Amino acid sequence: MIFEDVTEFSAALKPMRPIIGLDLGTVTIGLAVSDTFLGVASPLETIKRKKFGLDAARLIEVIEKREICGLVLGLPRNMNGSEGARCQSTRSFARNLEKVWPGPITFWDERLSTVAAERALLEADTSRKRRSEVIDHVAAGFILQGLLDRLQVVRKAS
Repeated sequence: MIFEDVTEFSAALKPMRPIIGLDLGTVTIGLAVSDTFLGVASPLETIKRKKFGLDAARLIEVIEKREICGLVLGLPRNMNGSEGARCQSTRSFARNLEKVWPGPITFWDERLSTVAAERALLEADTSRKRRSEVIDHVAAGFILQGLLDRLQVVRKAS
C-alpha cells in the first residue's frame, strides 16, 4: 500500500523490522537499510537498472533476505517543490512495485540528497572513481535517514 502521509506509513510498519530506502535513477537504484530500531540508515548497494521485472526481483530478494517491513522512495521534486516528469516516473515505479510487494511504501523529498552525499564523500577524501560507484546508495542513505528522523518525531508525538 502506498502512503502519502508519514504518520499512516509509520502505523503500518511492523515492530523491530528494518525499512529500506531507494534513490531511483534512470540508470541505477541506490539502496540503504535501517536498523531494527529505525534510528540509523546505512548505505547498502547500487542496482544497475535493466527493466522493471528484473529490478523488482532483485529488490524483493533484498527485502526478503533482510526482512524489510517498509520502503521509502526518494521523490525528486523540483527546487520550487513542484513535481515534474521524474516524480511521475517514481510514483509509477511505486505503483508497479505495489503490485508485486504488499508492504507499505512512502515517499521522501530527496532534493539535495545527492549533493549531500557527494559532499560527504568528498569530505571523506573518496576518489572520483569510488564516488561514482557509491553515490547512489549513499544518497539513498540520506533519503532514508531523513524519513527515519521524521518517524522519530511522529512516534514521540503519538
